[in-house]
Amino acid sequence: MVLQALPVSAQAVTRVLPSVVSVLPEWPPDRRRSEEPEGSGVVVANGRFIATAAHVVSQALSIRIRTFEGTLFKARLLAFDRATDIALLTVDISLQPVAIEANDPKVGDRVCAVGNAFGLGLSVTCGVVSAVNKAGVGFNLIEDFVQTDAAVNPGASGGALVAEDGKMVGLLSAIFTKRSDANIGVNFAVSPVLVSRVIGMLRDAGGAKWPSPGVKLVAAPKQGAVGRLGAQVTGIVKNTPAAYAGFAVGDLILQAAGRRIRKPEDFTSVLARHGPGSAVDVVVERDGVGRKLILKLE
Repeated sequence: MVLQALPVSAQAVTRVLPSVVSVLPEWPPDRRRSEEPEGSGVVVANGRFIATAAHVVSQALSIRIRTFEGTLFKARLLAFDRATDIALLTVDISLQPVAIEANDPKVGDRVCAVGNAFGLGLSVTCGVVSAVNKAGVGFNLIEDFVQTDAAVNPGASGGALVAEDGKMVGLLSAIFTKRSDANIGVNFAVSPVLVSRVIGMLRDAGGAKWPSPGVKLVAAPKQGAVGRLGAQVTGIVKNTPAAYAGFAVGDLILQAAGRRIRKPEDFTSVLARHGPGSAVDVVVERDGVGRKLILKLE
């Protein structure tokens, strides 16, 4: 096959298809999922690990994967993180790993979703990045989503959101819907930054640990009120990173690591992207005056 003769999107999909697999979990009889009998996964790291959605495999009795070319292999669940809904499988063979983008995609970028929709086998849908850094959507405790209008349906969970250069810019995670669990053009993938962090923790430590800065937050302004959106500090735990950084009750957090904070979930999302020992620049408003604090994560 001569890749140069294909459109850019076809090149990207051709490169990534060997790195995406169908995930076939065997569920207990009382937990079988008729609407999502299979899932998807992405080969990562050295080719012997597969990232997928935790809800696809967390309670499976056994797991198999099916490659794009149609070969079945056994897989084992290494670890999973419920907070981000990410799991890591291991296999005894070496497959072709996907390259994960180091940075978030940009709104408007062309992307393709590759997954095992409805258990019918791997398929591709394309669209654009609708939004980035989406948090507080309501699916997971920790969210840092890339939103896309590329069609995603049950079974595609754990698949890859792919950019034009063939790199993965998100792990397919959730479908936003009102009446039925089917695509309506608002779909979410875990950001490449958060995916890489979780994969590393699951692989190296067998689990994920998340920073606890020691600050209690509520959304501001209060419901029905007007004012600037932010995360309001209502309490600080002694001898924690927040206390050492100089946070005060009443502070309105407006930015963290250069990202606009509109609600407490945004702040949680930012911290989840940073590992222990990181120093996060935080801008707060105190008594009407902006202040910059340095939050050092333990």
